[in-house]
Amino acid sequence: MRVIRAASAALLGAVAAVAAAPVALADEGDRNITSFGFSVTPATVAPGGTVTLTTDGCEVPSVTVTSGVFDTVTLTEGRSGSATVDFDAKAGTQYEITFDCKGERGTTTLTIAQGEPRPNPDGQDDVLPPAAHKGVKAGFGTAAASSEPDGLGTTEVVTGVLLIAGALGAAVVLTRRRDASGGA
Repeated sequence: MRVIRAASAALLGAVAAVAAAPVALADEGDRNITSFGFSVTPATVAPGGTVTLTTDGCEVPSVTVTSGVFDTVTLTEGRSGSATVDFDAKAGTQYEITFDCKGERGTTTLTIAQGEPRPNPDGQDDVLPPAAHKGVKAGFGTAAASSEPDGLGTTEVVTGVLLIAGALGAAVVLTRRRDASGGA
C-alpha cells in the first residue's frame, strides 16, 4: 500500500509539473512574440562584418531594421537584406536590432566578436572579420530555428515530463506485478 501511495504522489507531482510548465514558459519576460518572423545571421560577428537580415509574414511591402551598430535597412517584398557592422563596434558588446512591421516591433541581439587585425587592401591595419570560418558549433539544433534564448523550450519540457510520467507508470506496473506474484 505504501508503494501505491508513493507512486500516486509521484504521479500527482508530475501532473502538477505538466500543469505549471506553460505558466513558467509564458512568464519568461524576454520572449519576443510578434505576428511576423525575423532573424539576424550570424548572431555573432566581428566589427566590419556583414549580417543577413530576414523577415517573413509581414503584410506590408517593407520592414525597417534599425540598430546602433549599422545603418538603417529597409527590407522589401519579403526579401532578405544585409548590413555591414560598424568597424568601431566594441568587441563583446551586444547590440539590439529592431524590426518594424507596420508599427509592430520585434527585437533581437547581435553580439560583436573579437576581430583579427589583418592588412586591408589599402595597406592599413584594420580590425576585419576573421579570414576563415573554422567550422560550425554542433549542438541541439533547434536554437537556430527559433528565436528563443538559452533555456528549455516547450518541446523539451513536454518531452521531459512525458519521460518522467512513463518511468513512474512503469514503476507502478512492475511493483504491482511483484506484489501479485508474492515477492518480498
